[in-house]
Amino acid sequence: MRGTGQTEAYSPAMRQETARPDDADRLRRFKADFFRALGNPLRIRILELLRGGPMSVTQIQEATEAPGSSVSQQLAVLRGRGILTTERRGTTIIYSVADVEIFELLDVARRIFNAHLVETIGMLRLVEDEVDVADAR
Repeated sequence: MRGTGQTEAYSPAMRQETARPDDADRLRRFKADFFRALGNPLRIRILELLRGGPMSVTQIQEATEAPGSSVSQQLAVLRGRGILTTERRGTTIIYSVADVEIFELLDVARRIFNAHLVETIGMLRLVEDEVDVADAR
């Protein structure tokens, strides 16, 4: 109840009443934008570096050997999606990952990619075996 100091429980039914028809689509767009932010090799490299802890722009630039403008651009994308946070130390901006679960997401993706690569390697071996058999005839 409002005004009595008591709070009402927020139930799924109440959530249903306030949901708008376009909310599901908005959520899907949010998810797509999040994954799109991960869809750049330099951004992935930056996240891999930040797994080791916070870094300055200069440190990231040196580690990636990418131009400063490219690094700054990619950091801005990751920060804009809430994947990175910043802290000012004097004149230096330090970047860190906002939620370490992003590393779990990257690890899961790596396992998925490895599984696909294993399948592809298996198929390539079958093709090579097939060629070897044909050549032996």
